[in-house]
Amino acid sequence: MSDHHLAGDHHSSPASTATTALGTLLLLPSELLHEILIRLALPELLRVRSVARPLSHLISSPDFRRFYHLSSVSSGPAPAAAWLLVFKKLPPRGAALRGFHGPSGRWFRIPVSDIISPAVPPGEDLYFLAASGSSFLFAANGRRELVVVDLSAQSARRLPPSPLGPRGTSSWRRFGLKLVADPPGSSQFRFLFAEMVNNTPVLFEYQSDTDAWQSSEAVLANGPAAPAGPDGDGTYLCAAHAGPDCVMVYSGPGVDRPVFFRPGFPHNPNAGGHGDRLHVYGDGSAVVVRSTVIDEPSRTRVKVVAGVDLYGLGSEVGGDWQLVSTVPGELIEGFRKPYAVMTGLLAEREGVMRLVLISNCRGAWDLVWLSYDRARGEWRWVPVPDWGGAKGLNMAGIAVSSTFSRLWPPAPTICR
Repeated sequence: MSDHHLAGDHHSSPASTATTALGTLLLLPSELLHEILIRLALPELLRVRSVARPLSHLISSPDFRRFYHLSSVSSGPAPAAAWLLVFKKLPPRGAALRGFHGPSGRWFRIPVSDIISPAVPPGEDLYFLAASGSSFLFAANGRRELVVVDLSAQSARRLPPSPLGPRGTSSWRRFGLKLVADPPGSSQFRFLFAEMVNNTPVLFEYQSDTDAWQSSEAVLANGPAAPAGPDGDGTYLCAAHAGPDCVMVYSGPGVDRPVFFRPGFPHNPNAGGHGDRLHVYGDGSAVVVRSTVIDEPSRTRVKVVAGVDLYGLGSEVGGDWQLVSTVPGELIEGFRKPYAVMTGLLAEREGVMRLVLISNCRGAWDLVWLSYDRARGEWRWVPVPDWGGAKGLNMAGIAVSSTFSRLWPPAPTICR
């Protein structure tokens, strides 16, 4: 499947022609026009914006942007406001970032390669770490530094080294980092990560408004006593993990300084035998993917997913994992495919958990995207089509951004 440009190509035409073609649409009441436009994916909306000045002004207005975002995040358990972002290396030294939009079922090309070029030397080995709002964070392996791209401002810059010094791409662990647009909808951001330093969990935080780092040693939580912040105000990061054993760090409301604890998993009577287990951590939750080995005529050891369980930490900091929900078996049958290796990504935004499972079997990659709405207790599977490059895909980072619908590049100039 081919992908589409994030910002549509502009086709010059006389203003009278555009006005005549859109005359009926522009005469509609603003409320009805809003209802029509909010049903479009962001890239389609940007194409519409380039057609005529009245639409450009409407779509670029702060009121419509706010209305579009609120509508997309309240549209149910489907990941309407979320984007699946994949960074792919291209031979010989190129790279491309693609974004998959669930409701439209299409991939879009996100133009970061040209923006990031002035900030990194040619041939630099980049790895995509995280995204939030208009900010996309990359790790440069050659220079061992971080580079952030602001898509709305069409700019890129290097971050100062963290207190741990220069770090290569292999030093960054997905479960232990988080990028947050702060305040929401702005180009400012915070980047947090947790690491074990001299056998002690330490929380590091970079703030873009001060262009500076801070670090704090975490202290051991004295049992499940402190209540976590409401509505996910606090931040959970995994400082270290080995299968079911992990060290969680919490920072936010309810504690004066970062705390750490080692939550245990309860016995799950639905888990069956031992089998293979993949543990995925993110935003104070954990997913256990249970797999079984199947017989294949080849020498490759192949497995299939047998079950997926979601766990949470409850309302108090320092407790054990609690079983939240299990993906229905009939849903698993829809994406049940043989695989040799698998990894995952887990993120929560506004009460919706989003799980991405990335697997490989004989050189072919497969992506599974699941979402769980806590309020409705409902699982959804969003089929992710191939964009034509899954065979031999050299993936260099993957992320889910739930604030991407807030991103609005500057309005193009309309030719008259």
